Amino acid sequence: MKGKVVKMKPLFNWLAVILFLHHYGVSGADTDRVSVSVKEGDLVTLHTGVETGKLNYIAWYFNDTQINGNLSHNHTDVQCNKGTERFGDRLKLDNQTGSLTIMDIRITDAGVYTLQIINSSSSKKFSVDVSGLSATERYQIRHVMNGESVTLVSGEAKDKCYLMTWYYNDNLITEMTGDQSKICTDDQCKERFRDRLKLNQTTGSLTITDMNITDSGVYQLQIIISNSSLCIARVKRFTVTVFFPAVGICVLVVLLLMSATVTAGVIYCRQKKYKPQIMNMRMMLSRHRIRKTLLKGLGMTLNQTQDEAGYKLV
Repeated sequence: MKGKVVKMKPLFNWLAVILFLHHYGVSGADTDRVSVSVKEGDLVTLHTGVETGKLNYIAWYFNDTQINGNLSHNHTDVQCNKGTERFGDRLKLDNQTGSLTIMDIRITDAGVYTLQIINSSSSKKFSVDVSGLSATERYQIRHVMNGESVTLVSGEAKDKCYLMTWYYNDNLITEMTGDQSKICTDDQCKERFRDRLKLNQTTGSLTITDMNITDSGVYQLQIIISNSSLCIARVKRFTVTVFFPAVGICVLVVLLLMSATVTAGVIYCRQKKYKPQIMNMRMMLSRHRIRKTLLKGLGMTLNQTQDEAGYKLV
């Protein structure tokens, strides 16, 4: 009888572990895992996939460190425990769905985000990978000559989940969703660009033909990548300056003339300031040369004369 009790203990322990894992949603059957690849600076929202109003309590974890989220208290700012100070105020929690948003994501934010929904005994894992992004990829400056064309490269490979929107000085000019695209849907845009906008249907890059000086400004590309599990928002900016060739040449000529004038003025002032000293030096050199010539004819040197003692010119 005693031996039977000993044999049942391991079985009881394993059963307790299985029930615990099942309750907290970390069993293989109740855990979904989503791989997410983003770029530094993106805004990323991780969806719970649960209908509004069916959540009482959830818990978010980052690499096994808990990020508390109690929806019953209507919190929108996530309270971070020790070990998650890296986020600062960049985390937001949707108090209706429990979705977690990471703003201005960084390389150090890469890792595993785990969502545990306590009242439904299920969980969801997001494996987030963050790749670096250079300053030139996020923000570009372009200089274009009047009458030329310019292409603002998106740097993206279009996908059916992408929504790409171009803005000029905060005004919508083009929009592309899947295979559908719209260019200049309002009168203001049509008046300004007059069929000079071309959208690459593969990459979403924008080409502006026959540029003129009024086209100078900030062009912004907003990219939204979304599905049932996540939403990624990415922004790229292009500052475009259009100039006339003649204006550029005139400016260069003016600068050269100003430089030549200043240089000539400096030389003149210096000569005027030191003119007496220069004349005296020239007269002294002339006298020395005459005396040297005369004394040489007499077979003498300057240091052999009383009035030129201390000098020796050979």
